[in-house]
Amino acid sequence: MGAARAFDKLIGGVGMRRGRRNPDELRMGDAVDFFRVEACEPPGLLRLRAEMRVPGEAWLEWRLSEVDDGVELRQRARFHPKDLLGRLYWWALIPVHKVIFRGLVANLADEARIRAIGGDERKRR
Repeated sequence: MGAARAFDKLIGGVGMRRGRRNPDELRMGDAVDFFRVEACEPPGLLRLRAEMRVPGEAWLEWRLSEVDDGVELRQRARFHPKDLLGRLYWWALIPVHKVIFRGLVANLADEARIRAIGGDERKRR
């Protein structure tokens, strides 16, 4: 992700120069890395709007819903391209985004499991 941060800053984006207001709580308008919290409705919805420089508008969204055997986590990435360049950008990055988003949702699920059993992996390190 280091190259992405450097490139974003190079072309005038926000990069990663911002800190979090609170490491454990989010609210509307908070900055999170390249994103801004657009919707935060605990415990079921979190939507982040990308503030990085891209040829269009981008969002990441997570929804939680109860199912018979626990909780289902759904992750959705949306991109609305500005023009042909935006479409080419999105299609070119699909393979990279698949890897990044799979890892992201896996990490979120792992963290939720740890917190559900009352542990905190950071304390064990």
